[in-house]
Amino acid sequence: MLPRKPLLAALALTLLGGTAQAAEEVVVYSSRIDELIKPVFDAYTAKTGVKIKFITDKEAPLMQRIKAEGDNGVADLLLTVDAGNLWQAEQMGILQPIKSETIDQNIPPQYRASSHDWTGLSLRARTIIYSTERVKPEELSTYEALADKQWEGRLCLRTAKKVYNQSLTATLIETHGEAKTEQIVKGWVNNLSTDVFSDDNAVIQAIEAGQCDVGVVNTYYYGRLHKQNPELPVKIFWPNQGDRGVHVNLSGIGLTRHAPHPEAAKKLVEWMTGEEAQKLFADINQEFPANPKVKPSDEVAAWGSFKADSIPVEIAGKRQAEAIRLMDRAGWN
Repeated sequence: MLPRKPLLAALALTLLGGTAQAAEEVVVYSSRIDELIKPVFDAYTAKTGVKIKFITDKEAPLMQRIKAEGDNGVADLLLTVDAGNLWQAEQMGILQPIKSETIDQNIPPQYRASSHDWTGLSLRARTIIYSTERVKPEELSTYEALADKQWEGRLCLRTAKKVYNQSLTATLIETHGEAKTEQIVKGWVNNLSTDVFSDDNAVIQAIEAGQCDVGVVNTYYYGRLHKQNPELPVKIFWPNQGDRGVHVNLSGIGLTRHAPHPEAAKKLVEWMTGEEAQKLFADINQEFPANPKVKPSDEVAAWGSFKADSIPVEIAGKRQAEAIRLMDRAGWN
């Protein structure tokens, strides 16, 4: 039997070891703003004792920072929006696969990289919106139909420089081929009522103000403005319900190639794909959970159900360069 003092010392080391393990730090580089991620990380820390340190910036600087840090990397995880950005990070070689049955069970394969380098966490539909004062929903049908002469001088769009529009165009190329997609995009450009806008909020506000009658935005932008003004004379329309479905993209997360704490980071990602975290993460920004077992918030559910495009979202990255060239040729600035 150990003497009392060595026994106490051994017990103290065990307790300290347990505390150190519980307090292990995970570092996340995030292009999502603080208010959208801090409540999620705080919940994980309260549950496990693991501290989450996060640094926020635009996705491009964060990816370049991870690449520049190389073997001396600080970040364990990259959290960003749009499969196009996640695919770029994968191609830069700054991510590594997370092999996890938990993640595979929680997130459908079309919302994960086939390489396992990243997984989706929340979904957003990039859909059509319309003026309830000047458009009847039965006049609407598909993204492609927005190129018809009926909408000449009535369409508003965000800039082609935003990855959200590049991803939408990339999936159109996957569906229709390059020639037909270029024809569609040229039709959109010809139907613009005004110059393109810098963000989706401006598109919604332009419709409200009567500058245009229809537009294409991410659903959570609509949700934010509708929450501020429940009488907003703009509504969501789910296009392409008779064929491939609504274009859906995501926010997602990947494990960095030189993560200092890969196992702790993997556990965090597994938790973030589970039901508790999915509900919290999606509801904060009025998005759809990527885990199909989790229901969206009442506010998001009120927009109605829809058929989503089944094209794997990584296609948005694989065809991104093609999409950018096509949009440029079509005159979408």
